[in-house]
Amino acid sequence: MSTIAQPYVDGFVAAVPTANKSQFIEHASAAAVVFKEHGALRVVECWGDDVPEGDTTSFSMAVKRKDDESVIFSWIEWPSKAVRDEAMPKVMQDPRLQMDVNPMPFDGKRLIFGGFESIINE
Repeated sequence: MSTIAQPYVDGFVAAVPTANKSQFIEHASAAAVVFKEHGALRVVECWGDDVPEGDTTSFSMAVKRKDDESVIFSWIEWPSKAVRDEAMPKVMQDPRLQMDVNPMPFDGKRLIFGGFESIINE
Protein backbone atom coordinates (compact mmCIF):
# COMPACT_ATOMS: atom_id res chain seq x y z
CA MET A 1 0.00 0.00 0.00
CA SER A 2 1.20 3.50 -0.81
CA THR A 3 2.46 5.82 1.94
CA ILE A 4 0.36 8.60 0.39
CA ALA A 5 -2.87 9.04 2.33
CA GLN A 6 -5.82 7.53 0.49
CA PRO A 7 -9.26 9.12 0.65
CA TYR A 8 -11.75 7.68 3.11
CA VAL A 9 -15.33 7.16 1.94
CA ASP A 10 -18.65 7.03 3.76
CA GLY A 11 -21.22 5.19 1.63
CA PHE A 12 -25.01 5.23 1.84
CA VAL A 13 -27.95 3.40 0.27
CA ALA A 14 -31.58 4.24 1.08
CA ALA A 15 -35.11 4.02 -0.25
CA VAL A 16 -36.71 7.43 -0.81
CA PRO A 17 -40.37 7.96 -1.70
CA THR A 18 -40.26 8.87 -5.39
CA ALA A 19 -42.68 11.74 -4.70
CA ASN A 20 -40.06 13.20 -2.32
CA LYS A 21 -37.30 13.55 -4.92
CA SER A 22 -37.30 17.38 -4.77
CA GLN A 23 -37.27 17.36 -0.96
CA PHE A 24 -34.44 14.81 -1.01
CA ILE A 25 -32.38 17.01 -3.33
CA GLU A 26 -32.93 20.01 -1.02
CA HIS A 27 -32.07 17.93 2.07
CA ALA A 28 -28.95 16.43 0.50
CA SER A 29 -27.78 19.77 -0.93
CA ALA A 30 -27.99 21.41 2.50
CA ALA A 31 -26.17 18.48 4.09
CA ALA A 32 -23.44 18.59 1.43
CA VAL A 33 -22.61 22.18 2.37
CA VAL A 34 -22.17 21.16 6.01
CA PHE A 35 -20.04 18.11 5.20
CA LYS A 36 -17.77 20.17 2.93
CA GLU A 37 -17.41 22.91 5.55
CA HIS A 38 -16.16 20.24 7.93
CA GLY A 39 -13.56 18.82 5.55
CA ALA A 40 -15.28 16.54 3.03
CA LEU A 41 -13.67 16.68 -0.39
CA ARG A 42 -16.77 15.64 -2.30
CA VAL A 43 -20.38 14.65 -1.71
CA VAL A 44 -22.12 12.59 -4.41
CA GLU A 45 -25.85 11.83 -4.43
CA CYS A 46 -27.26 9.46 -7.06
CA TRP A 47 -30.93 8.73 -7.83
CA GLY A 48 -31.47 5.17 -9.09
CA ASP A 49 -32.82 4.78 -12.61
CA ASP A 50 -31.45 1.33 -13.53
CA VAL A 51 -31.56 -0.67 -10.29
CA PRO A 52 -32.47 -4.27 -11.07
CA GLU A 53 -34.38 -6.43 -8.63
CA GLY A 54 -32.45 -9.44 -7.41
CA ASP A 55 -33.41 -12.96 -6.49
CA THR A 56 -30.98 -13.26 -3.56
CA THR A 57 -29.69 -9.72 -3.01
CA SER A 58 -30.15 -6.27 -4.52
CA PHE A 59 -30.11 -2.63 -3.51
CA SER A 60 -33.91 -2.69 -3.39
CA MET A 61 -34.01 -5.73 -1.14
CA ALA A 62 -31.32 -4.33 1.15
CA VAL A 63 -33.33 -1.19 1.90
CA LYS A 64 -36.75 -2.88 1.72
CA ARG A 65 -37.80 -0.57 -1.12
CA LYS A 66 -41.54 -0.18 -1.56
CA ASP A 67 -43.26 0.18 -4.94
CA ASP A 68 -43.55 3.96 -4.57
CA GLU A 69 -39.86 4.44 -3.65
CA SER A 70 -36.57 4.88 -5.49
CA VAL A 71 -33.11 3.79 -4.39
CA ILE A 72 -30.44 6.41 -3.73
CA PHE A 73 -26.73 5.65 -3.66
CA SER A 74 -24.46 8.25 -2.11
CA TRP A 75 -20.95 8.76 -0.87
CA ILE A 76 -18.87 11.34 0.92
CA GLU A 77 -15.17 11.45 0.16
CA TRP A 78 -12.83 12.60 2.92
CA PRO A 79 -9.07 13.25 2.73
CA SER A 80 -8.53 10.63 5.46
CA LYS A 81 -10.31 8.62 8.13
CA ALA A 82 -8.81 10.93 10.76
CA VAL A 83 -10.43 13.99 9.13
CA ARG A 84 -13.74 12.14 8.90
CA ASP A 85 -13.58 10.96 12.51
CA GLU A 86 -12.89 14.49 13.74
CA ALA A 87 -15.58 16.07 11.53
CA MET A 88 -18.47 13.66 11.98
CA PRO A 89 -19.46 14.64 15.56
CA LYS A 90 -19.41 18.30 14.49
CA VAL A 91 -21.51 17.53 11.43
CA MET A 92 -24.08 15.63 13.49
CA GLN A 93 -24.36 18.55 15.95
CA ASP A 94 -24.60 21.23 13.25
CA PRO A 95 -27.91 23.10 13.69
CA ARG A 96 -28.53 23.04 9.93
CA LEU A 97 -28.85 19.25 10.01
CA GLN A 98 -31.21 18.92 12.95
CA MET A 99 -34.49 17.17 12.20
CA ASP A 100 -36.62 20.24 12.93
CA VAL A 101 -34.61 22.28 10.39
CA ASN A 102 -33.70 19.68 7.72
CA PRO A 103 -35.84 16.54 8.19
CA MET A 104 -34.95 13.40 6.24
CA PRO A 105 -37.56 12.90 3.50
CA PHE A 106 -37.24 9.11 3.84
CA ASP A 107 -37.25 6.36 6.47
CA GLY A 108 -33.85 6.63 8.15
CA LYS A 109 -34.31 3.21 9.76
CA ARG A 110 -33.77 1.65 6.32
CA LEU A 111 -30.65 3.69 5.53
CA ILE A 112 -27.55 1.55 5.05
CA PHE A 113 -24.23 3.26 5.72
CA GLY A 114 -20.62 2.47 6.39
CA GLY A 115 -17.08 3.82 6.21
CA PHE A 116 -14.62 2.46 3.69
CA GLU A 117 -10.86 2.65 3.33
CA SER A 118 -9.78 3.33 -0.26
CA ILE A 119 -7.66 0.49 -1.62
CA ILE A 120 -7.64 1.50 -5.31
CA ASN A 121 -8.10 5.11 -6.35
CA GLU A 122 -7.19 5.52 -10.01
